[in-house]
Amino acid sequence: MLHAVVMAGGSGTRFWPQSRTALPKQLLPIAGEKTMLRQTVDRLYGDGGPNGAGETAGEGTIAPERVWVVTNAVQAEEVRKQLPEVPAGNVLVEPCARNTAPCVGLAAVHLQQADPDATMLVLPADHVIGPPEVFQQAAATAAKVVADGPGRFVLFGVPPTFPSEGFGYIQRGAPLSGFEEQKAFSVASFREKPDAATAEEYIASGDFYWNCGIFTWRADAILDALAEYESNTRARLETIAGVVGSDRYDEVVAEQFPQCDSVSIDNAVLERTDAACVLEAPFDWDDVGSWGALRRLLGEDEQGHSSDAAKFVSLESKDCTVRDTTGKHLICALGVEDLIIVHTADATLVAKRGDENAVKRLIGELKERGLEEYL
Repeated sequence: MLHAVVMAGGSGTRFWPQSRTALPKQLLPIAGEKTMLRQTVDRLYGDGGPNGAGETAGEGTIAPERVWVVTNAVQAEEVRKQLPEVPAGNVLVEPCARNTAPCVGLAAVHLQQADPDATMLVLPADHVIGPPEVFQQAAATAAKVVADGPGRFVLFGVPPTFPSEGFGYIQRGAPLSGFEEQKAFSVASFREKPDAATAEEYIASGDFYWNCGIFTWRADAILDALAEYESNTRARLETIAGVVGSDRYDEVVAEQFPQCDSVSIDNAVLERTDAACVLEAPFDWDDVGSWGALRRLLGEDEQGHSSDAAKFVSLESKDCTVRDTTGKHLICALGVEDLIIVHTADATLVAKRGDENAVKRLIGELKERGLEEYL
């Protein structure tokens, strides 16, 4: 059966000061009234919602008991609070950050014991995707591609709409037999974040997709691949698998998981296997990676501002991104342009737009100055 594995342990530092260590962006309403995690999981259910997903929902939807969330100890309680319909035991806790390969592997060993024939739909908790029914149909198609070839690793590729330098790219190869209409292809190559000119070339060729980090494969297949390419990590996961459901589980995870190699699932498996496939994503997608994403989500007014602040006054200013999380603070911009202005109850950020790494550098500076209470 198809299970969903939601990766929800990130720190969301690029969305500081709204995103904090204990309550990062995926647990906040960054893009809409619901938190990003709640939106992600609701997207799996269908019109019936969490209570109807297992009975009346259409193809490609996933019932709550087949939703798994991987997070960390600081965020686990809030995850369970936000997803009361998901079994508490389906919230898996990493004792430390070890990138996405160990994260996926930890989920896979749990899924194998719950369902030896499990197929995994792996997705981040902090993307904006729509419409939900289109995403559900795409998930069903990906599951069919895997069922047709149980050793396949299916990636969703998003047709690029602009020459992004911040996304990885997938070059498609030959069409997959039997899935030409669904636009499924072998993977010819992976390309990391290119410069602007190279990104333009990718778009012009028509053969490249954005790698959106959403995957589908069998749990046993990904564990076999980890055994082939990442033997140390697979050995640690095998030890953990031996104690799932026992009183020793927490102890063994705390001992073994930190010894996994910190590597992404892309680098660990997908870029090394001949079984990777790309399925063209029919849904709208945004990774909401930094404050710059608000411009794509909110649009711009006549002055080029993107703002959801309740009280924002602009004079002789343009092209600013503005947010007030309190809902009552007055923000005024006078004679400025190209700024990010974010106000929260205890911190305010003013930064130049366009430097994706600036906020991460600021986080490091706050740590050095002993201001961890603001993180």
